[in-house]
Amino acid sequence: MKIHIGTMSPTKIKAIIDLSAEYPMLKGAEFESFKADSGVSDQPMTPEETIKGAKNRAKNVFKGSTYSFGIESGLMPILGSKTGYMNTSVCAIYDGGGYHLGFASLFEFPKEVVRFAVEEGMDLSDGFKAAGLTTSGKIGYAEGGIGYLTKGRLHIIEYYKQAVMMAMIHLENKELF
Repeated sequence: MKIHIGTMSPTKIKAIIDLSAEYPMLKGAEFESFKADSGVSDQPMTPEETIKGAKNRAKNVFKGSTYSFGIESGLMPILGSKTGYMNTSVCAIYDGGGYHLGFASLFEFPKEVVRFAVEEGMDLSDGFKAAGLTTSGKIGYAEGGIGYLTKGRLHIIEYYKQAVMMAMIHLENKELF
């Protein structure tokens, strides 16, 4: 079995490969990751755009695989939240015929980071740098914004695993869907 991953992000790749060991149906899989165009903005701002990015990443690397995975993170408007936006990550698994979607939990970024994303069009890594919260070039390649905000209690790899597990529900329980 071949599994293609539509990203070069080391944290997304590690989340998928590490979690696959928990799924008998993925036992012995060979993994290969590819740079994949999401077809959406660098910082998705709606659930629809975030889903589309994950699906595009998965579909664009499917050729020659049994399954392909795409993960996309994005902000979305949420009424009643402190900043007006919350972040999530979406995993799309493509099997050649359809998609299996899963979301990670929602959380808010600091007001200044959200302002940089919404008003200035920055991605969240650049927003974290501009707000003076990190010097990391790509916070998502390190502990992630979630790791920073939870003071290390939830590393971004574990956060991405949430989205992957939710998408795997469909593959493990096909008869229910």
